[in-house]
Amino acid sequence: MIRLVTRDLALAVRAGGGFGLGLAFFLVVTVLVPFGVGPEAAILGPIAPGILWIGALLACLLSLDRVFALDREDGALDLLATAPLPMEGIALAKAAAHWLSTGLPLSLAAAPLGVLLSLPWPGHLWLALSLLMGTPALSLIGTFGAALTVGLRRGGPLLSLLVLPLYVPTLVFGADVARRGAAGLDPATPLALLGAVTLGCLAGLPFAAAAALRVSIR
Repeated sequence: MIRLVTRDLALAVRAGGGFGLGLAFFLVVTVLVPFGVGPEAAILGPIAPGILWIGALLACLLSLDRVFALDREDGALDLLATAPLPMEGIALAKAAAHWLSTGLPLSLAAAPLGVLLSLPWPGHLWLALSLLMGTPALSLIGTFGAALTVGLRRGGPLLSLLVLPLYVPTLVFGADVARRGAAGLDPATPLALLGAVTLGCLAGLPFAAAAALRVSIR
């Protein structure tokens, strides 16, 4: 499983489809927002947590179609299906590699980029914490969606339509954590709900993705 994660990380860095593309998109979204809504801190500050979370969500979405598609094209997915590692472990390894190449860099970059959106200083820590807790759920949900569409040609648009509604709870709770933290309020309730969403995804979605992969391989 560790070897599979390492292989996918190497492919993501080499192809530029995960680490570089996600960070570049996140930076572009953050830079463009002040041009659209105005540079005033009184306007940017309250909406900064939601904007940064939406940017991170969409950046995660960019590389989802590559989670299984490349392995499907070169036959590696069929070989993985015959490996000693269970299909659930393969799905979990793919989600972990996607998070390490996309979700983790976005979480670390969010707090510095929050300065561009005039995010109040107490909110930077809570924003980074909420992304660290929430982006694993985004990767797990995205891996499930990628497994459902791996056998389809041009499944990218369908993958987006399937995954985006499932992202809503993570987006709502994650942005609320950062918003409450920036306002000096107690973010314990949305933080607990965000953690529950991530744990629920971790418990169930690798099995759902494995079932979808078995159907696609057949």
